[in-house]
Amino acid sequence: MRRPFVAGNWKMNTTAASGCALAREIAAAVPTSRDAVDVLVAPPLPYLDCVDDELAKSAVMLGAQNCYHEKEGAFTGEVSPQMLADLDVDYVILGHSERRHVLGETDADVNKKVAAALAAGLGVILCVGETLEQREAGETEKVLAEQLSGGLAGLTAEQFTAGPGGNADLVLAYEPVWAIGTGKTATPEMAQEAHAFLRSKLAEGWGDDLAAETRIQYGGSVKPANAADLLAQPDVDGALVGGASLTAENFLPIIEAAFALV
Repeated sequence: MRRPFVAGNWKMNTTAASGCALAREIAAAVPTSRDAVDVLVAPPLPYLDCVDDELAKSAVMLGAQNCYHEKEGAFTGEVSPQMLADLDVDYVILGHSERRHVLGETDADVNKKVAAALAAGLGVILCVGETLEQREAGETEKVLAEQLSGGLAGLTAEQFTAGPGGNADLVLAYEPVWAIGTGKTATPEMAQEAHAFLRSKLAEGWGDDLAAETRIQYGGSVKPANAADLLAQPDVDGALVGGASLTAENFLPIIEAAFALV
């Protein structure tokens, strides 16, 4: 059984004080064992260090929201995977729809970042998903296949699971763009259909074993009211949570829903 993975993406929200207080509250409520469910929070870059301090004695992992594909150099404003690893970051979120559609990242950009992050020993949460126009045009599977193959181009199954520190791990997140921050959510059946398709494409490109082991999160207006139904789907292995991760009141019930399934 794939271990459920619930991650909170705080995006460009919180202050140092409020973010650290939120991390403290989440850390105190999550069981100390990681054997059942993985939990992660991804604060804004300036607060990684102080949030890490709050998580230090807990089972909650630390995530980053982005990285660049170079180790170092004249890249003003960017942060390298090695810098994130130096801050005890466990996973980095790459290819998020806001990076693609607001900031113009391409599949090729995402691919370079994925390879660099895995090489640095970071886990990767690779996001894929279609817009409303693409879904209504019947292009969901086409878009998912292109983003998956583009984001993982040139990578081997071994790279997905064994970074230099032995801790690299690739996780997919299906996030229909039309459901992010809109209050709209894919039905459990829609999520399952997309996740099953992604798993089939993983099997085609990288083998049945890797496809069976890879966790696929759902992201898109996940909240306490719908988390249990989404997480109960056979190919939905967790959630990438945006707005609902900004308060313990909303995030903790989603985590509890994951624990209830194991």
